Amino acid sequence: MASNTGSNAFLSSQKAVVSESPRAKKSQYSEEETFYVNCRAAYLTVFKSSLENIKSKEQLCLVLQQAGGNPSQKTVNKYWTPQTTALNFDDFCIILKKEKPATKTDLLQAFIKLDKNNDGSILHTELHKILTTRGERMTADEVSAITKLADVNSGGKLDYKKFCNLYMATNEQCCKTALEKLELDTRVKRQQFGSQAEISTEGATSPISKPSPRTARKSDHKATPKRGENRTSSRPSSAQGCKASISSTMSMGASSNKNSKLIEPNTVKEWQCAQSKGCFYLEEDGTIISHRYRMHLLQKSTVCITIKPLSLSQLEGKPSPWLSVDTALYVLKENESQENLQLVSLTDQQNKEMYGWKGELGSGFYWLLPFTTGCKLKKVKRQITREVKLVYRGEDGELGLTKEFRTALSNIFEMIDLDGNGLLSLDEYNFFELRTSGEKCDEEAWAICKENFDTKKNELTRQGFMDLNLMEANDRKGDPSDLWVTLLSLGFNKALEMTEACPFVIDIYAEKCKPRIKPVHLEANSGQLNKAICKSVVNQGEAKVMDGCESIIVHTYRREARITSVIENTSENKVIIHVNNEQSKNCINNRGLNIFAVEVAPKSMMVCQHVMPLNEQEEWIYNCTHSLLL
Repeated sequence: MASNTGSNAFLSSQKAVVSESPRAKKSQYSEEETFYVNCRAAYLTVFKSSLENIKSKEQLCLVLQQAGGNPSQKTVNKYWTPQTTALNFDDFCIILKKEKPATKTDLLQAFIKLDKNNDGSILHTELHKILTTRGERMTADEVSAITKLADVNSGGKLDYKKFCNLYMATNEQCCKTALEKLELDTRVKRQQFGSQAEISTEGATSPISKPSPRTARKSDHKATPKRGENRTSSRPSSAQGCKASISSTMSMGASSNKNSKLIEPNTVKEWQCAQSKGCFYLEEDGTIISHRYRMHLLQKSTVCITIKPLSLSQLEGKPSPWLSVDTALYVLKENESQENLQLVSLTDQQNKEMYGWKGELGSGFYWLLPFTTGCKLKKVKRQITREVKLVYRGEDGELGLTKEFRTALSNIFEMIDLDGNGLLSLDEYNFFELRTSGEKCDEEAWAICKENFDTKKNELTRQGFMDLNLMEANDRKGDPSDLWVTLLSLGFNKALEMTEACPFVIDIYAEKCKPRIKPVHLEANSGQLNKAICKSVVNQGEAKVMDGCESIIVHTYRREARITSVIENTSENKVIIHVNNEQSKNCINNRGLNIFAVEVAPKSMMVCQHVMPLNEQEEWIYNCTHSLLL
């Protein structure tokens, strides 16, 4: 019997399962540690390594079943959408975190509703009828498999109390078996794994390719000597034989949100300026996608580049959570081709909500890659008490857009009007279409749109955009379903609060020439962006080599309101690093967990975590221990 909440069922009995292991008795598992040990155990019953990706819906279903669940097709489809090409171990853990455990009480209550005689049993004929015709229908063979279980069936009836006991016992045994299998491998004992895209120290990738947000990419640099490689040691070169740790503690004062090094835009008002807007969008799996830009400078010039959240009009009482989201821009220089990019700068100087950089750039083309840590832009569970009405029908029977919906549409227009000229070009409209429907509007369809809606200079006006949405409502005879699909994809919830998106604005000031900027893509963090983050942290941060294991280096880069750590592995073998933030105070990280672990591939580096203050008006302490696991 499929359960919509069963994919995390194994968590309800895991403390008991873990305690049965002789090894586990010697360890004091925290709740998070218990969770990740068992995530790891379930994952490795299907895959050889947590670096392997889930590559199909069938694999996702199988690994969730190995975690003790019985996920419904609806649950699987929720996380494996038509756009999904792969899920990694982090995604798997997030799914298990989100899905509530199916407890014995849940199952019993579901059966009790079907028990007409209140005698603890259900007729096979009635069970067959219900399970094959209602909800997520089961096949006759699947129902037959239940009714043929000798221990829970007799006299043509299912004893559902016994069935629930058997179901929970089977789940527990499944998890226990997976855990025991994991415990046999002492090299990965007590591991709580995470996974991010590694950046090879031997390669590079271009931001111009358009991968799936879930597709991990690796780069191909030429090998460069790393610290520690020239030192001799009696230890094997493999980090697997080491047992070492590094602790980093940083006390940070309350943020003033002011840095005098960032030039104020009004001091460069005589310079020539270019502007473009964009947006960070939060996907269902926690992935963040955003626009990517190409900038052209006709001649060498001093420039000032800034990025900040875009201020929008809001109805009274509506929050503006995106205004507190951190933003940044990585500037990369094109050389001979778009595939050969060089990190130039990062907007790491802060003035209130604005981040900027000022310096000299040569003539040529540059890529601007927006970035946010994900510390402040993440999924938030909030009970919506009232769903906002989008349309109404007037006394004359005609449909109209409500005031709240019109305000939301006006804000959306501001967000997608990337050049800020008050009109939507075909390119701008197509970014909107790609985000909301996954398709583009061709020239013929755009011509029809211009014939039917208000335009100016061959571009759609704000009123034309409003009328376009009203037409959609009329096409659906007032059914707002499609309108909600658009709104939800743009980060709004059913209360019309924008909680899962952060619109931003980029300003470029140049002293010697008119800068040009063009949005090119809308995509997830690319391998090139991850590489740029790693390189900036390595170049500007503090490096610590693990005592007794010189092939592992932890780089930590701190700014006034943000800390980023990168783990570098110079050995020939993958390593597993346990990360513990439990001693940190007033901190929030992009992973949402105090304890986790990461696998770092050979000869590579990866972003471990981004950390920010939970309350910027108070002191915060970053205290993190990185430990190498056997």
